[in-house]
Amino acid sequence: MDSETRTYRTGSEERVLDITGDCADYVRTRDSGLLHVFVPHATAGIAILETGAGSDDDLLAALGDLLPADDRWIHKHGSPGHGRSHVMPALVPPYATVPVLDGRLALGAWQSICLVDLNVDNAERDVRFSFLAG
Repeated sequence: MDSETRTYRTGSEERVLDITGDCADYVRTRDSGLLHVFVPHATAGIAILETGAGSDDDLLAALGDLLPADDRWIHKHGSPGHGRSHVMPALVPPYATVPVLDGRLALGAWQSICLVDLNVDNAERDVRFSFLAG
């Protein structure tokens, strides 16, 4: 299995970052198989969704409704509501697996692979791309 890690700057605001282009670049010279995308952080996730038409903002709004940034969380270190970032990976898992056919991601027409980060205390995230040949 081939694997590499890339680092992304998510900044100090909640963010849905489209990493599809990097995923496509990673698999471009490979044959067919599976791309596994994994974020090794307790407060970030990977989502496959449409971006650019408001769905990324809708996802952040939905997570804000489900996981409010207030003082209800038992896990309290960091900025207010930080505990919700530790719960988010149960809803937006830290991984996704995508088929690759002849060096191309087999995504639907409007699907993008996105890094989801609610943790405003950590401005950089590592994402591991792994390829398992078919």
